[in-house]
Amino acid sequence: MTPEAFCGLDLLATAVMLVDEKLAVRYMNPAAENLFELSSNNVAGFALGKLFSEDAKLAPAIGYARENNCSYTEHDLALSVAGRSPLHLACTVTPVELMNTSAFLLEFRHIEQQLKIAREERLLDQSRANRELIRNLAHEIKNPLGGIRGAAQLLERELERPNLHEYTHVIMKEADRLQSLMDRLLAPHRLPKLARLNIHEVLERVRSVILAEYPQGVVIRRDYDSSLPLLKGDKEQLIQAVLNIMRNAVQALQGKGEIRVVTRIARQVTLARKRYRHAIALQILDNGPGIPEAIRERIFYPLVSGRDDGSGLGLTIAQNFVNQHHGTITFESVPGNTCFTILLPVDDVDNGK
Repeated sequence: MTPEAFCGLDLLATAVMLVDEKLAVRYMNPAAENLFELSSNNVAGFALGKLFSEDAKLAPAIGYARENNCSYTEHDLALSVAGRSPLHLACTVTPVELMNTSAFLLEFRHIEQQLKIAREERLLDQSRANRELIRNLAHEIKNPLGGIRGAAQLLERELERPNLHEYTHVIMKEADRLQSLMDRLLAPHRLPKLARLNIHEVLERVRSVILAEYPQGVVIRRDYDSSLPLLKGDKEQLIQAVLNIMRNAVQALQGKGEIRVVTRIARQVTLARKRYRHAIALQILDNGPGIPEAIRERIFYPLVSGRDDGSGLGLTIAQNFVNQHHGTITFESVPGNTCFTILLPVDDVDNGK
């Protein structure tokens, strides 16, 4: 079995691998070598099971193509080579005959971008549904709250025993607390007031607030790209979004630890299926214990918090504000390293590009 018979595959941009009937590698084209960071000569004769540390779906896909003598596509593979991070791929298996022996042609395609777009759309739909639910719920709760507080005030005037006023004060304070909560729930629904701004002005404002709240124990390190272009945004909304994320980080650190704030330019990004030439990438990293596994999938849901005393609104509000700027907010978290990433599109026309 010679790779010369498939020399035309060298010209393809698609990653192609040829394996024999025993599923041993016989050939990889240059695109596959680049994808897996391997040399075709070095892995010739390697069994797929030894080459990829995770091929639980690949072997059955080849088995189906073999039994039915047809092409078969597996749309969701996670293949890891030599202990590196898994690659998310789709693979089409096609039975071929080469020099009177059975073989299989494997075509690999990246699906990470599709997964990212699908996840962003899912988060956007979730955010819209949350926003509508919260708005309706807040309006329904606000109406009787005013009546409750008014009735407590009237009752206080009629009470002759001063020691009973304590109870009416409790009613009014709790009504005020709920009113404040409803106002916070409704705040993200106002439209942003857009103006050109420097993202670093937002970050410096947040930094000064955090350091004022936690003057000792918290270190905030800055890694700014001073060449970043201006963006169109609502300064107050962006300050609140970043402040909510950074407060969460400080609370996770219990007031002692390090936070890093990094800004960079991102090029050719897709946000909610729209392509942008440039976007500002803002990362907020902390060395705290990380986000509990049990709430990671629901971290942006309202009223979900990893703290007993948390309201669970900070990240929901942050996500709403970022979405209103046509951006995205994502996170990665392991013990000792949690990173929230905000992507905000840049209007290249306004920046003269």
